[in-house]
Amino acid sequence: MNIEFLITSLIVVASPGTGALVTVAAGVSRGARASIVAALGCTLGILPHMLAAITGLAALMHASAIAFEAVKYAGVAYLIYMAWATLQAHGPLKIEAEAGAAVRSDREVIWNAILVNLLNPKLSIFFLAFLPQFVGRDEVHPTLLMLQLSFVFMAMTFIVFAIYGVFAASVREHILSRAGVLRWMRRGFAAAFVGLGVKLALVQR
Repeated sequence: MNIEFLITSLIVVASPGTGALVTVAAGVSRGARASIVAALGCTLGILPHMLAAITGLAALMHASAIAFEAVKYAGVAYLIYMAWATLQAHGPLKIEAEAGAAVRSDREVIWNAILVNLLNPKLSIFFLAFLPQFVGRDEVHPTLLMLQLSFVFMAMTFIVFAIYGVFAASVREHILSRAGVLRWMRRGFAAAFVGLGVKLALVQR
């Protein structure tokens, strides 16, 4: 473990992306607890990509155009769905401003957050290139070290996303008390999901 890895990981984790967007949306729509649950889901969604990179499956997927494109376009479709759902008053990311509004379970929030990261093939490719940089050629147990680095990265992801979500939850009342702000916020989240979907669609192996 070195400072270079920690700094690089922090920059990667703190950069705005789909996971951060989902966590912020959860914080605004349901409050601090929901944002932490969403942050957990996004963190768990990283795990398969890290394991794939460590076991070499990411390299196999990178070599297979069909596998890569299939996962990529599944991810694009899900992001477009998220954009559509955000605009719906009773969608998965509904703003629960009204008393008595149906509350989504933690399992639904976690599953939604996991899917967002799971359906992004570039994460596997990223970790395949990222982790080996911090493993020396003379390392006795390279797999164990990569696992340790992976769990540190996941811990940082959870902490940073939780901070984003809790901050969003702290301004929740100001947003919910203004119908105009609420409406434009939905549109903003929807546009962001569409933008991320387009960005993912343009990604090449």
